Amino acid sequence: MSFNIALSGVNAAQKDLDVTANNIANVNTLGFKESRAEFADVYSNSIFANSRTQSGNGVQTAAVAQQFHQGALQATNNALDMAINGSGFFMMSDGIGSLDRTFTRAGAFKLNDQGFVVNAQGNYLQVFNVNQDGTPVSLAVNSTKALQIPDRAGVPKRTDVTEASMNLPAKTPALDPANFVPTDSGTYSASTSVTIYDSLGEPHTLTKYFIKDSTAAAGSNAWQMHAYVDGQDVLGTPFDLTFDENGAVASPIPTEVTSNALGFTNGSDPAQTINIGFENITQFASPFEVSALTQDGATVGRLTKVDVGPDGTVAATYSNGTTEKLGIIAMARFPNDQGLTQIGDTQWRQSLLSGEAVVGQPNTGTLGKINASNLEGSNTNLTTELVDLITAQRNFQANSRALEVNSTLMQTVMQIR
Repeated sequence: MSFNIALSGVNAAQKDLDVTANNIANVNTLGFKESRAEFADVYSNSIFANSRTQSGNGVQTAAVAQQFHQGALQATNNALDMAINGSGFFMMSDGIGSLDRTFTRAGAFKLNDQGFVVNAQGNYLQVFNVNQDGTPVSLAVNSTKALQIPDRAGVPKRTDVTEASMNLPAKTPALDPANFVPTDSGTYSASTSVTIYDSLGEPHTLTKYFIKDSTAAAGSNAWQMHAYVDGQDVLGTPFDLTFDENGAVASPIPTEVTSNALGFTNGSDPAQTINIGFENITQFASPFEVSALTQDGATVGRLTKVDVGPDGTVAATYSNGTTEKLGIIAMARFPNDQGLTQIGDTQWRQSLLSGEAVVGQPNTGTLGKINASNLEGSNTNLTTELVDLITAQRNFQANSRALEVNSTLMQTVMQIR
């Protein structure tokens, strides 16, 4: 019996060494969670035996328990690197349409050849669909989808309306509109430009020139506006503006001034016109100032930036000035994290011991927030593991010595005559 007791001690010490060595080996593995070997004594006794004289039957491994405390966060320069600051797991799938979900804390993500966000093993990061107001459509496990970041956004939309809010300086010297030359800044009082788009998405420059009219009656505060697109006059006849003594427009003006046909020759719609709108225009004794300048056209945008918020919202910004919310990162937590089944590559699966996954949006309830451009390192404490390694080694040596003593005693008994 003593042989078996000592042998169980050797096996337990070996298991302790294995677990400790595995922790040390993964000290630099992103998202790794250290384990702890837990042991229990072996004790058996029949109803007819004297329990006060039983010595026990050795030791057994009760569990190799994972420890899910937070690892240190490491800052990076990659926008797709993510770390969970708090509890929870990223949800992953092994295919775009697969409903098989795995869970991980390792947030080193990248784009594959189709623009999907994946980890090093090619598994797809899962997100919730998002409404226009930024709220998730559904928080169900099976409603998640693989996150894809398109490299371009939108289709060309021609500009139909431009709007502007500005102040024309009351103290500017009046000029003769007959001398206006768009290439000579001395022949006009102020100008402003905005980029517009034709039906193919090609950009053009709309420039508005303002001239304080010296030929008008004294004190009339009369102005003229000329509009040019790519150096060509698109109004034909200047548009007149008159202001009262308070700096407001003296009489109602059209909300929009419609240009002539722009006559583009690049294959886009040559009949395109532009409605030049005045959202708010004044003439005060202050410098020329444009407070708002907008247009409703767009060109095809190329991806310029990806942002991930603490609440898991993934937003892509494109070169045409648009920003699209692509989804909200799906996170999961479990009643018993230690019950998760390890499957390697710092990933886990749900099990009966872990309980059902509770999914939700990051930074809500008990779920942690997302730290973009960060990675969670291993939670292994190297100093502690090295001390545990020495302890396990001594334990192994002691049990080996017990085996040796048992062997010596058995040899002595065998030599009795």
